[in-house]
Amino acid sequence: MSPPPPLTHIERLSDGRGIFEHADGISPRVAGGYCLDDVARALIVMCREPRAGNDAARLTAVYFEFLLDAQVHSGACRNRLDPDGRWLDEPDVGDWWGRAMWAFGTAMARSPDSWIQATAATRFDRGAARRSPDLRASAFACLGAAEMLAAKPDHPSARAILIDFVDRFGRPTKDLTWPWPEARLAYANAAIPEALIAAGQHLGDAATLGYGLHLLNWLLDGETTDGHLSVTPVGGRGPGDSKPAFDQQPIEVAAIADACARAFQLTGDARWADRLDLAVRWFLGLNDHGLPMWDESSGGGFDALTATGRNTNQGAESTLAMVATLQHAHRPQATRR
Repeated sequence: MSPPPPLTHIERLSDGRGIFEHADGISPRVAGGYCLDDVARALIVMCREPRAGNDAARLTAVYFEFLLDAQVHSGACRNRLDPDGRWLDEPDVGDWWGRAMWAFGTAMARSPDSWIQATAATRFDRGAARRSPDLRASAFACLGAAEMLAAKPDHPSARAILIDFVDRFGRPTKDLTWPWPEARLAYANAAIPEALIAAGQHLGDAATLGYGLHLLNWLLDGETTDGHLSVTPVGGRGPGDSKPAFDQQPIEVAAIADACARAFQLTGDARWADRLDLAVRWFLGLNDHGLPMWDESSGGGFDALTATGRNTNQGAESTLAMVATLQHAHRPQATRR
């Protein structure tokens, strides 16, 4: 049985403004400031957390206020905030916009706070006026749209985001040996088939659903070696690249866990539960080095599985990836256990 998802290191990395992006060991690297990417991830984790309490509610409010400040009237978002509260970049529709859309959709669907629900819906609609040319940013926005539609099945801007994603990215390639929509795998890869699965589900589009499941199955066939996950490294992976390859980052495993949980909930096919279990067990030590990728004493997640062991810094992205994955293990409807 996997451990309950710990919130202790998330709390350690957070202050009254957001969650610090980096850490030296377990200590927040305050000078590095914050980024919307991580704060949006943190809000999603908190909204998925069933053990609601005062600390979780406080952090949820902090992260939500960060998202509100990051989004501008046009619907675009700023990403990087310095420790003194100054934005360092201009609003745009990169990955951080997509993750903000995901977080707004999740907050609307899952927060117990009626004010957060209503405000998140308004801000989702504001962001939905924009589109990103980037595949992953668009996929993240789709996952937020799916959250909206799970709560409000006829929500027009959420449906429009899914329709647009399918129109732009939902056509299978003709290469049977490399069906991936890019020349190389990059990062958070499983979010792409998950977005297709979600779009197929909520649009009643069997072809898109089937394509998403096929693409996820192909990805996992390539990410599994000798009964464990051996995921795409930080430099990406293309046809013919050898394995194992490093550094492997926890975000890859968390994306796999999310996608497999969705596939299992939708299909009931036990192979997705088995693959979700592999993602959970990657953090517990079933990986290319046999090393746990979480720190039981701190509640943090290690930043990378490297060629020689682990990067033992415990930053926000890796910790949130670990917690998000363990949340699935304690959600009965997502696994067989």
